[in-house]
Amino acid sequence: MDTTQTSSHNATAPKIERVRHDLKRRSLVVTDAERITPGMLRITLSGEDLADFVSLGADDHVKIIVPAADGTEERRDYTPRRFDTAARTLVIDFALHEAGPITQWAMNARPGDALTIGGPRGSAVISNVERWLLIGDETALPAIGRRIEEAAAGARITSIAAIADAAEHQVFDTTAELTCHWAYRPLHQATDASALLAVLRSVAIESNTFIWVAAEATVTRAIRAHLTEERGYPLSWIKASGYWVKGKADSTEKFE
Repeated sequence: MDTTQTSSHNATAPKIERVRHDLKRRSLVVTDAERITPGMLRITLSGEDLADFVSLGADDHVKIIVPAADGTEERRDYTPRRFDTAARTLVIDFALHEAGPITQWAMNARPGDALTIGGPRGSAVISNVERWLLIGDETALPAIGRRIEEAAAGARITSIAAIADAAEHQVFDTTAELTCHWAYRPLHQATDASALLAVLRSVAIESNTFIWVAAEATVTRAIRAHLTEERGYPLSWIKASGYWVKGKADSTEKFE
């Protein structure tokens, strides 16, 4: 069933403010590493360099920087899942969906290990929104979780996340009104949008709901097309990103 919205978009339009930050490299130390699910590793970092850390948007990213075998640096984007400047701590979740150099570093990380990060370079601050629909795969779950947990009391949030199986469910601490949907598909089908689309087609989208989408680029493209072409949802209420591109290291794709 394809459930569409029936009322017009007559509320104040959502506002996206882009805020730039001073770009800075920070030297941190691992204080904890834990598997929160079989496929998601949570690492807590600390250091005085976090005293002026700023991240205003739930989908901000920092650069994780590790040495490469050839003497250069490997860099990848990751979402700040939580941070506390007073405590000088930063939490980053690593989806273990591939065996790249950053993932390998994370899997080997132990308390006391050093790590350099850069950024965030900027934040996209979304306001004038009371209803959210958050759609993504494992790589988007840190941003989805942060959005859910930072939401104001009474905010209405629906999430649809593609994961391998029920063991990958996450629990979020929030005062928002939250409905979670899980779309199961094996990791080797992470570029197939059908599982997410099957759940999305069963979800009613109320007017004035801001829709945030992040997954592999072809999946994001398919979801965006479904929303705009099949359901006639306005682009001004959608923010979509290809968080990764199959076969291309350190690649993203924006859909404006």
